[in-house]
Amino acid sequence: MSHDPNCIFCKIIEGKIPSRKVYEDDDIFAFHDINPWAPVHFLMIPKKHITSLAHVDATNAELLGRMMVLAPKLALQEGCRPYPEGGFRIVSNTGAEGGQEVHHMHWHVMGGPRPWLRG
Repeated sequence: MSHDPNCIFCKIIEGKIPSRKVYEDDDIFAFHDINPWAPVHFLMIPKKHITSLAHVDATNAELLGRMMVLAPKLALQEGCRPYPEGGFRIVSNTGAEGGQEVHHMHWHVMGGPRPWLRG
């Protein structure tokens, strides 16, 4: 399924729920987290509805690669300091035991001066 009408992230992609957009192209959407844990905290999601990281396969390799290449650029754009003094963290919660709350694969990109609220 490329879209889930009941998914909050699919609704954000469609503009049915407002978000503070960081980035958008044909395949990827990034937006600020509504409850940030760090000074820089945004989410990166594929526009295609993929339930979790456990659901990706070889057909998703190009998309995930593009997301990985894009993450550092967006982290710097949003205020993370450059490596090695600065940096950022990418977290993908997967499944109940992994702490996943929204069942649309997403990456939390977090950075900025510590201490952070969590993580």
